[in-house]
Amino acid sequence: MDVHGTVAEGFEPVRDAFAGNFAALGDRGAAVAVYRDGRKVVDLWGGTRDVDGTEPWRRGTAQVVRSATKGVAAAVPLLLHQRGELDLDAPVGEYWPEFKAHGKERVLVRHVLNHRAGLPVLDDPLTPEDALDPLRGPRAVTAQAPVWEPGTDHGYHALTYGWLLDELVRRVTGGRGAGEWIADEIARPLDLDLWLGLPAAEEAAGRAGRVGRLEDPAPGPSGNGPRLRPKRAVTEAYADPGSLTRRAFAAITPFPDQNDPAYRAAALPATNGVATADGLARFYAALIGDVDGVTRRVRLFDPATMERARAEESAGPDRVLVVGTRFGLGYMLHGSASPLLSPGSFGHPGRGGALGFADPEAGVAFGYVTNGFRKTVTADPRAQALVRAVRESLRRTGTDVDAPQT
Repeated sequence: MDVHGTVAEGFEPVRDAFAGNFAALGDRGAAVAVYRDGRKVVDLWGGTRDVDGTEPWRRGTAQVVRSATKGVAAAVPLLLHQRGELDLDAPVGEYWPEFKAHGKERVLVRHVLNHRAGLPVLDDPLTPEDALDPLRGPRAVTAQAPVWEPGTDHGYHALTYGWLLDELVRRVTGGRGAGEWIADEIARPLDLDLWLGLPAAEEAAGRAGRVGRLEDPAPGPSGNGPRLRPKRAVTEAYADPGSLTRRAFAAITPFPDQNDPAYRAAALPATNGVATADGLARFYAALIGDVDGVTRRVRLFDPATMERARAEESAGPDRVLVVGTRFGLGYMLHGSASPLLSPGSFGHPGRGGALGFADPEAGVAFGYVTNGFRKTVTADPRAQALVRAVRESLRRTGTDVDAPQT
């Protein structure tokens, strides 16, 4: 497999790990980018742009990043709070009066971001057509009663997170959704190849490759291989139609075709962002500092907002994912379910592959995108191999980042 792109001196382990993902872990097409102190130090791509094709992946190939979208979308309410336009401790119903129905009066804005709203499921799942309608998702969560007392516990809002966040943003901004806000306030100023709602011109230009499911790689001659088998409790939860796990991921039934242009053109802040690896990494670089090549200062988070994003809000057994998870405000934090670079990292994986995060202490921002999705939910072995390689590269370049305990 030919690996294209560049790495700065000392970051050669990332190139080796990236090549290893194709050789040993079955990657078909992927890219990885790393920024350090606002400067790009890794920019690699390889394989095919389509999971089932032969056309080569090129610089600028983008992919659907699934739930890595959540970390990008989370920046919108946090920046609105930073600007004094949104109170994180206010009831959602203060901005969205209809939402208060069915026992949701005590759902706070921060509960939407820390997965404590008690609304991970829909009793009446949406069809794919309904899910793409910007009105029907918010109506569905308005009609839904919480499945636990809001604020008392946490569980991953796999799909409902998007409708909750998007409608909240619309109410605060007077009608501008999260996708429009990201395009105007984040992507254009930073020159990001990142979209929540892929524009028609980008679709016509073929910017997004085709994604699909990958089978797990066969173990090597020694029997060693990536740990892809989930715990029995997790397997049983996904198999049980009545479990919160199964119901949360079935809030859209059946799930839309992720290669459908209509799906990519919609704005679903939980699931359907389209990005290059560089776009994802550059976004996270701008959350924690200035970025090279930008003519004016556009650091997104001030220090207080950055600390809010990564301060632990939820931790312990997740009522939906059935493993221990940790969340800040809109971001997953390092833990056994989603190992990142260090305990201070914050970001978000995408189910089956993608990962974006920032580590302020190391000055690192990371983005990995792939067209091949595996069964993993939060800790894909390919992304984890690259994170370990970044850690080794930092040691080589004089920054000792201890491997966090999981």
